[in-house]
Amino acid sequence: MKFEDIEIEEVDFEAMLEESFKKSESKNDLVAGTVVKIDEKDEIAVIDIGGGRDATLSLDELKDEEGNLIFAVGDTIDVINMGRGRISHKSALGRVALKEFIAQYDDEQEYVIEGTITKANKGGYVVDCDGLEFFMPRTLSYLSSKTDPMGKKIKAVIVKVDKDKGSVVVSRKELIERDKSKTDDIVNELLENKNPVVGTIKKITSYGMFVDVGGMDGLVHYSQISHKGPVNPSKYFSEGDEVHVIALDYDKKKRHLSLSIKDANPDPWADIDAIIGVGDTVAATVSNIEPYGVFVDLGEDLEAFLHVSEISWDKNVKHPKDYLENNTEVNVEVIEVDKEGRRLRVSLKSLLPKPMDAFTSENKVDDIVKGIVTSVTDFGAFVKVGTVEGLLHNQEISWDKTKNAKSELKVGDEVEVKIIKIDTNAGKISLSKKALQDSPVKAFAQNHKNGSIVTGVVKDTKEFGVFISLSEGIDALIRTEDLHPLKFEEIEKGQEITGVISFIDTNADKIRVSVKRLERQEEREAMDQINLDQNDSMTLGDAFGDKFKR
Repeated sequence: MKFEDIEIEEVDFEAMLEESFKKSESKNDLVAGTVVKIDEKDEIAVIDIGGGRDATLSLDELKDEEGNLIFAVGDTIDVINMGRGRISHKSALGRVALKEFIAQYDDEQEYVIEGTITKANKGGYVVDCDGLEFFMPRTLSYLSSKTDPMGKKIKAVIVKVDKDKGSVVVSRKELIERDKSKTDDIVNELLENKNPVVGTIKKITSYGMFVDVGGMDGLVHYSQISHKGPVNPSKYFSEGDEVHVIALDYDKKKRHLSLSIKDANPDPWADIDAIIGVGDTVAATVSNIEPYGVFVDLGEDLEAFLHVSEISWDKNVKHPKDYLENNTEVNVEVIEVDKEGRRLRVSLKSLLPKPMDAFTSENKVDDIVKGIVTSVTDFGAFVKVGTVEGLLHNQEISWDKTKNAKSELKVGDEVEVKIIKIDTNAGKISLSKKALQDSPVKAFAQNHKNGSIVTGVVKDTKEFGVFISLSEGIDALIRTEDLHPLKFEEIEKGQEITGVISFIDTNADKIRVSVKRLERQEEREAMDQINLDQNDSMTLGDAFGDKFKR
C-alpha cells in the first residue's frame, strides 16, 4: 500500500474516545463469578455471576495450553459480562493485565508495541498485544479503508493512557512518519555525499541483495555487484557480511533505494593495461564451469573466460568438469584483452607441453606403432597414439577398396599402424594400416611386366578412361587415348578387353593397360615373324638379285 492511498479522517478524537469508553463500561463489566457446573460433553461451564444470574462459558477458556482444565466446580474466576448472557474469562484476564500495565506505566518512557488487529468499530481498531487490548483510532492507523485489516500485525507507539478509565491509545501513524523522516535523512545524506558507506547484507535473492545502511534497506541489483558483470550474489556473499556501497537513486513513490557495490570500488578496466596484458601468466580461481568453457577469477575484480578448446591439447574434451573443479586454483596465460568489450580470454593448454613435440621426439615417419581408435567417421578413423591422435584415412585401411573405417573398425579397437606423414606445423599425423601389408600390385608385378598381355572385364568408365578388373583381382586403367582401335562410346560394363601392360607403380598401387600399344605390339611381332620366315627361305642372291638386275 502506498502512503498516498491512506485516508485521514477528520474525527473528534475526544468524542470518539469517550464513546469507546462508554461502550466498555456498559458492556464489559468485570465481575467475580463462581463455577457451578462443568459439562465436558457439551464443552461448557455454568458460571454464577451474581444477582441470581447464571451464564455459560466455553470450556476452552478454562483450559491451559495443553488442554487441561485448570478450574473446578466451586472455584471463583474473573469474567467480563459481554451482555445477553455471554461472558469471557480470557477478556477478564486481559482487563486485569491491562489495569496492571496502566498502573505500572511510566509517562517519561516511550512504549513501542507489536500486536495484531482483532476488532474494528466506527472509531478505530482494537490491537491485541500479548493479551493486552489497546485502542488505535482510525485517524492514527495509517490503514486504508479499501482493505480488511483484521489479523494484520502492526507496530505502534503508545500516545495516551487514561488511568481512570483504564484505556490505552496507540498510534501506527506516529511510527510510520518517524520512519519516513528518518529514511529521508538517510537517503539525502547518501545521495548528497556519494561516499562509500558500510552496510550489512540482510537477504540474498536471485536478482540481488538487500543491504541495511543506517537502519534502512536498499537493493544491490546483481548487475551492480561486480565490475565483472552480472553475477550470482550467493556465490560471493553470505547474509550478515559487511560490504561497502554507494547510493545510486531513490524512488520516493516506491520508497526504493538502489545501491551499488561495484561503484564503491575502483574499476579495474580503467587502467587495465597496467594490470594485465596478453602473454602474462596469472593465477586464477575457477568460479563457474559450463559445458562450453570455464569462468575464472583473476582477482582485482576481474574475470576471464577459458574456452573448452583452451583447456587441454586433447581435442576430445567432452566437458570442462572432467579437468577442473570449482574453487580450485590454476595458472593460465592471457591470450586476449578486449577493452571495448571488457572481456578477457585465457588459455590453460598453452602452459602445458605440446603433445606433438613429445611425439616427434620419440617417433618418425615409417615407424610402426599401436593405438586406440577414438572415433570413426565417413572419411576414416582417428587413432590415439600416446597423447596425440592421428588420422587413419579410408584409403589407408586396406588394399581392398571396398573396405573402410566404418566396416572394419569401432571405437576402442587397438590397431597397429604405420606412420606415413607428420606435419608438425599443422599438428597432424597420417597413419596407414594397409602399409603393413604387401600391395596386390607388388605381388602382381612379380609375375608381370611392361609389355605383358592381360585381359580384363570393364568395371567402370570415366571421362579420362576405362577401369578394368584383371583376373588377379586388381584394377587397371585404360586411358581414353589408349583404347584405339576400340571406341570409347561403345564400351560397356562387363565387356572383356585385352591390352598390354604399359605402366606398373607398386608404390602407388597403380597399373595402366593400353589396347593401342597391344595393336602395335602385335603388328611388330607379326612383322618380326615374317622377317624370320623370309630369312629362312631366301639366299643372298635371292635377296639382292632383283637389285643387281636393275
